[in-house]
Amino acid sequence: MKRSSILTVVSLGLFTVFSISVQAQEKKESVGDKIEKTAKKVGDKTAEVAVKGTSKISDKVWKGKMAPDGTDVYINNKNQKYYVNKTGKKVYLKTSQIKDRPEDKK
Repeated sequence: MKRSSILTVVSLGLFTVFSISVQAQEKKESVGDKIEKTAKKVGDKTAEVAVKGTSKISDKVWKGKMAPDGTDVYINNKNQKYYVNKTGKKVYLKTSQIKDRPEDKK
């Protein structure tokens, strides 16, 4: 055999082995995993909306200010400033973390 044909056979064999090992490592997401992810997203959004609703009723919204992620800043009765994150948890802020909200241009 010629040297080029031997290299071709060897490289083809290596490519085949590599392709098979890559396919074996791929993990497909099951229906149960998809349902679990969706349920978590729905639960987080429900918690976020519930905590924000409670905060708007029981605490004051600091107008003209925003949290690092751009959401409203709330002030509780102990003068603590916080915002509600995407999972529905209150995240308390330092003064340096509070930003001025840009004015709407009309």
